[in-house]
Amino acid sequence: MSSEYQGRTETRKFLIVDDHAAFRQTLRAFLPAGAVTECADGGTVLACYAAERPDWVLMDIEMAGTDGLSATRHLKARFPEARVIIVSNHAEAEFRRAAEQLGACGFVHKEHLELLSPIITAGEKDQTEL
Repeated sequence: MSSEYQGRTETRKFLIVDDHAAFRQTLRAFLPAGAVTECADGGTVLACYAAERPDWVLMDIEMAGTDGLSATRHLKARFPEARVIIVSNHAEAEFRRAAEQLGACGFVHKEHLELLSPIITAGEKDQTEL
């Protein structure tokens, strides 16, 4: 196990990308401990990611301006190491497939936010085994 992840002492960093401020606040309650930065639309995600270098990006699909799938495509093209979890009301298989094809690490329906923490923990465990 990599010593940098063993007994993780540094603070996790999250970037929430959603156009609803109330939901961004709700989402915080389902995250493991860490620092949180917020973006209100997909058009600002590249600048926010570059400035903050979060461990995890939690991305909505349907937003005013740049949608979450387009934002994920741009983010992964510029920062292939970015770990994105799509958090959306869209449960259709086509959205899940698109997210997977774009390199998202996970897809969580907004009615099942309790799944976020286990996905994040599993993703961090996978990193320690590299």
